[in-house]
Amino acid sequence: MAGTYIDDFKEGQVDISPGRTITETDVVTYSWVSGDVNPMHTDAEFAAKSPIGARIAHGTLGMSVATGLSAQIGGLIGTAIAAIGVYDWEFKAPIFIGDTVTLHATVVEAKISTSKPDRGVLTRRMDLYNQHGKIVQTGLMKTMVKSRAADAKTK
Repeated sequence: MAGTYIDDFKEGQVDISPGRTITETDVVTYSWVSGDVNPMHTDAEFAAKSPIGARIAHGTLGMSVATGLSAQIGGLIGTAIAAIGVYDWEFKAPIFIGDTVTLHATVVEAKISTSKPDRGVLTRRMDLYNQHGKIVQTGLMKTMVKSRAADAKTK
């Protein structure tokens, strides 16, 4: 699948991902990979006695799932050059094991570089929703994306 060039993104454009259910395996594997074994993620008895009342996914697991859901939207496959940064990311509500999340990616800005016209910067607001329609995470992600000029000069 060919990706979308920076030239073709429109401010206000919203792309919505398919849903993704957060599983026990996701949380356990992420604990192992990250080394974050906080009992809120790994100990059902501890978490049950906490103010939240149940085990939750790691905040950064939610962020990682958001990037994966962004890839599933497909707009950047073959045109993304590099992630530039994540800004103003907020963890608004817990993600529980069994929650199904969906990403709404809204184009805030799509700007071709004046110094390197073969690429540009795509800024999107990433809103991760749970199955109840509540935003659980939100923030901005910037990605360097090829422009049409990049492929034109290789032909």
